[in-house]
Amino acid sequence: MSQDTIKFAYWVPNVSGGLVVSKIEQRTDWGIDYNRKLAQIAEAAGFDYALSQVRFTAGYGAEYQHESVAFSHALLAATTRLKVIAAVLPGPWTPSVLAKQIATIDHLTGGRVAVNIVSGWFKGEFTAIGEPWLEHDERYRRSEEFITALKGIWTTDNFTLRGDFYRFHDYTLKPKPLQQHPEIFQGGSSRAARDMAARVSDWYFTNGNTVEGVKAQIDDLQAKAAANHHKVKVGVNAFVIARDTEEEARAVLAQIIDQADPEAVNAFGDAAKQAGKSSPEGEGNWAKSSFEDLVQYNDGFKTNLIGTPQQIAERIVALKAVGVDLVLAGFLHFQEEVEYFGRKVLPLVRELEQRKVAAKTAAVA
Repeated sequence: MSQDTIKFAYWVPNVSGGLVVSKIEQRTDWGIDYNRKLAQIAEAAGFDYALSQVRFTAGYGAEYQHESVAFSHALLAATTRLKVIAAVLPGPWTPSVLAKQIATIDHLTGGRVAVNIVSGWFKGEFTAIGEPWLEHDERYRRSEEFITALKGIWTTDNFTLRGDFYRFHDYTLKPKPLQQHPEIFQGGSSRAARDMAARVSDWYFTNGNTVEGVKAQIDDLQAKAAANHHKVKVGVNAFVIARDTEEEARAVLAQIIDQADPEAVNAFGDAAKQAGKSSPEGEGNWAKSSFEDLVQYNDGFKTNLIGTPQQIAERIVALKAVGVDLVLAGFLHFQEEVEYFGRKVLPLVRELEQRKVAAKTAAVA
């Protein structure tokens, strides 16, 4: 277990519909006023990061979508410490445009912006906006080249790249970001996704899973990264339902699933699984997800951060013990529940971390 404290991020609800594909009442709102206040609550609660979502078209409950980079900048302007991760898609974005955007935002916000490179799983979205839809591993090959280009533009002068997807000729970006390079996140559960992370990404997001399932992915990822002389950190998705009693928390989960929108859930599942099946191994994100898992569209229920603050804190520390560096959290009613998490859960996590470190130190002595 790392002696560094585990970090926390939350999903920015910059698209409508919340974080569950359910007709249950949600007090979460996708607008800027709600999100500015949420960012301030999260910062005060002890969250380190916020992740804005990238969507171009309606679907699966997301009828309205705010653009991720501009929205991220607005949240950064409303906070002083929080780091905001803007999700982007290679294809609609080019490395040159994104590098310039992020370098400017980095200067405007004192080095608090990061990016999440989303290789793409929603074919209908690409078709709707006139973007070519590449085969599974080609999408990841393009993303890797995209990240290589970003890092090169941000860190070197006279940058040249002769790639299959992007080409640069003696290009110098000025000003470069304040950070050596803004942190680069990526997700995915396929072989291609993990291999890309093991070569070029700073952070790897995995879908929700059991501790054992997460450990297997991390062990595989870190072995590959070590062979590449590369270091990568790991974040896991989780939908958090923290209540004063376990019965209350489980009742909320049951209500979310009971009121799920079957048409939207099944449509999402079909699109997501089709994308994963096109990988050579025939498996990617959501490959083994049940209907209930798909109600939270990154398998967040599987991580099982559902229960009392003490139960959730213990499960978070168990995730940390197998190599998780960050928990990416979704909530039903974001403002109230992020505040509750910061007040009730996070202090217990820190206490358990300190106990682990003290026990390890005592054992060595």
